[in-house]
Amino acid sequence: MSKKTYDLLFKLLLIGDSGVGKTCVLFRFSDDAFNTTFISTIGIDFKIKTVELQGKKIKLQIWDTAGQERFHTITTSYYRGAMGIMLVYDITNAKSFENISKWLRNIDEHANEDVERMLLGNKCDMEDKRVVPKAKGEQIAREHGIRFFETSAKANINIEKAFLTLAEDILRKTPVKEPNSENVDISSGNGVTGWKSKCC
Repeated sequence: MSKKTYDLLFKLLLIGDSGVGKTCVLFRFSDDAFNTTFISTIGIDFKIKTVELQGKKIKLQIWDTAGQERFHTITTSYYRGAMGIMLVYDITNAKSFENISKWLRNIDEHANEDVERMLLGNKCDMEDKRVVPKAKGEQIAREHGIRFFETSAKANINIEKAFLTLAEDILRKTPVKEPNSENVDISSGNGVTGWKSKCC
């Protein structure tokens, strides 16, 4: 078997209403591409990108969830084991912003307590159609003690910065383990994630 090409694996999750641009954000980060003709994500999809932070190679496994309610039951199981969650709303869609509080509740219910969260106000290139002021995004982020970025997958604004900042925040809390330690961290819940996860 080939040697592992990374030091750490971080599982990240993108959540938010359907149509806010989660898939576009993911593709911009993973493939540096933008496509306006995405069909809605059915259920779940993921991309892998390896980044280097503080001299460590970190493999980011980024899950893109369907925002539609009917897939809600599928996606809740993906919260488990996620180390970072990006909540995405669309600055041109007031409803998607109002629903952020609902998504935050979902995280509280389904995710690990120590999960890193981040709020993204996407489509900030569409200033003429903006209905959610930046200050509102900043306010909700402050109230919940989470980071906030306005992003545009189309114009490539703050996408990489957001992902790298989230990864750095997770790295900061990750206990440094001896390389090669195959021990599973038992404090991370009961590990019912359907794959052999060597957590953290």
